[in-house]
Amino acid sequence: MTLVLDAGAFLAVERLDREVLALLKAERDAGGVPVTHGGVVGQVWRGGRDRQAPVARLLAGVEVLPLDEELGRRAGVLLGETGAVDVVDAAIVLVARDGDDLLTSDLEDLRHLAAAADRHVELIPV
Repeated sequence: MTLVLDAGAFLAVERLDREVLALLKAERDAGGVPVTHGGVVGQVWRGGRDRQAPVARLLAGVEVLPLDEELGRRAGVLLGETGAVDVVDAAIVLVARDGDDLLTSDLEDLRHLAAAADRHVELIPV
């Protein structure tokens, strides 16, 4: 099981949300490395290390996968199948594997995308 982070997870860390910080600590303590993709980083990164110290610290311990052509194409197909429009959301669902936990502030959209992609993930609201 891997902890997958959408933009909402990073924003929760930025506002020092205790529940999200506890989930991340538990993941690290278990030897896990949270995962996201570069599109999510683009959604949350605004001001550099000084202004976003909590996000910068989190990023240092997160595996950031590329939102490359292959993932982009797969995300586009998923969007076409569902009528959804957010490529970052579609890609984060495709990054997740069955059994993963996905921290999100976009529960309904990701639930719809995960079902269409046949991903059996635990969506954790943040």
